[in-house]
Amino acid sequence: MPRLVVRCPSCEGELVATRLSCRACSTQLEGHFDIPPLLQLSPDDLAFVTAFVRASGSLKAHAAQLGVSYPTVRNRLDDILARLDQIESGIDRKRHAILDRLESGELDAKSAADELKKVGL
Repeated sequence: MPRLVVRCPSCEGELVATRLSCRACSTQLEGHFDIPPLLQLSPDDLAFVTAFVRASGSLKAHAAQLGVSYPTVRNRLDDILARLDQIESGIDRKRHAILDRLESGELDAKSAADELKKVGL
């Protein structure tokens, strides 16, 4: 599975998509689109989650598909959930920073609302 680049190769900053285009009609959208937390997982973790969903969310069935024990699959899923929590806590920090700027008067309510929409509120 090809890896989606989510960090800047130069400074390790978080990347955002800035252009989306339709393959059918060539319509293009420009803006700042955050990359969803699931797509920020490593290719191995994303493959694990995909296979887990295909197993109808059954850890037992997923363990059987992989040929490993239930606790092994449970531990792997717990590790992935912890990584998702880390990714999402970064989003929470962005939200708090926007609200702090609103409270201090750096942003007006409309600008704060616009920024919050961009980070996924």
